[in-house]
Amino acid sequence: MHKVFNMFLKLIIAMFIISNMLSCSDNNDNIDQEPNVILIFTDDLGYGDLASYGNPTINTPNLDQLARDGVKYTQFYVTSPVCSPSRSSLLSGCYPKRIDLHKHVIFPQYRYGINPDEILLPELFKEAGYHTACYGKWHLGHQEPFLPLQNGFDEYYGIPFSNDMSRKEQILRGNKKYPHYLPLMEGNDTIELDPDQRLFTKNLTERTLGFINKHQSDRFFIYLAHPMVHIPLYVSDDFLNTSKRGLYGDAVEEIDWSTGQIVEVLKELDILDNTLIFFSSDNGPWLPFKTHGGSAGPLRGGKGSTWEGGMREPCIIKWPDNIKDAPAVDHRVWSSMDILPTLARICQLNLPDNQIDGIDLFEKLIQEDVLFPERPFIYYSSRGKIEGVRVGKWKYRQQKDTAFLMNIEEDISEQFNLIHQFPELADSMKMIMNNFDKKMDAEMRPHGKLN
Repeated sequence: MHKVFNMFLKLIIAMFIISNMLSCSDNNDNIDQEPNVILIFTDDLGYGDLASYGNPTINTPNLDQLARDGVKYTQFYVTSPVCSPSRSSLLSGCYPKRIDLHKHVIFPQYRYGINPDEILLPELFKEAGYHTACYGKWHLGHQEPFLPLQNGFDEYYGIPFSNDMSRKEQILRGNKKYPHYLPLMEGNDTIELDPDQRLFTKNLTERTLGFINKHQSDRFFIYLAHPMVHIPLYVSDDFLNTSKRGLYGDAVEEIDWSTGQIVEVLKELDILDNTLIFFSSDNGPWLPFKTHGGSAGPLRGGKGSTWEGGMREPCIIKWPDNIKDAPAVDHRVWSSMDILPTLARICQLNLPDNQIDGIDLFEKLIQEDVLFPERPFIYYSSRGKIEGVRVGKWKYRQQKDTAFLMNIEEDISEQFNLIHQFPELADSMKMIMNNFDKKMDAEMRPHGKLN
């Protein structure tokens, strides 16, 4: 069995390399016009936090409608169970380790960030003539060289790191010596310290709607990165105490409202049909906060872990008349790294010269029955240590001295360790995981540092 599985893995890797080469093709004959793109990325939203993903007490009619009109993905992965590394993958198309942003989140006292030499998704859009805007949480470095305006965005309004990294919030928790304030930024300038977080979702939505109206006759790319539903939770007065799920449900429902507002203005301006909307989250729910945190639904674990609940996210894409015949639920495996090369194909963007890890899944998005070669998906921990690999239906996970082998399709909750039934399979997958990490060590590019 060991030899057979090794041959199978070699075939997988070979097919993955071929598909990656094909992803660089400029063939997008099936696209009538390059669309506008809106990426909506929430913070710490769990796999089970939307009604369309099974939540019985959070009301999300706008996101549910988005899923009915588009595609709901059940096996979409982010590359890290914490925010900075995960966000780096969305915008770079790389595993965080490749660009040296894998070692946990960027705190206010740190003096590094995304390397300005990395070519990010907004830079590709800008080069192609799109108007670009980032609203919300950035968290890829808060010194000027690492901020959105220096990395492809025409406009930026939001916070440069997480909403709990705030003197006001830390004092509320009893940490009276916390020296750092949470900046609210406009472009490269701080316009307020420790702002009223109750207004975040509403203000970011208004900024997004204003940008859409301003550029309705142009092509635009918007990265709307909601600071919610990261702890501490805040909502505007209109949504306070309106959900059965308490304050957490209030915050999710305000994000749902925000999404509905965006769809409505696109309809009113008659540009919805030529706008691709993507909705997901950076990592799983922050479980220690109990009812103040979210739910991973049937998945095990949450934020900070390499169990499925930490890295498998809700994901919805709507692109009218282009992505398959709606309604649809798609069970195929893909990741946030694939967003960059796929959008590059759709929007006729030039791919970066630097190596990326994502692949172009254009045909996969628009055709339900197209088969793509399996490829290993690697699980890196919140501290950047390799802990697992998925190949097809199998997941191998090792944390410290404990190893697990699970059939992830039959056992979505990761309750049954089959390592003693299939030891050779586990050994082969461990080898693939470790070899991948060694290759990533050799190919890693440096993060950005201040002089």
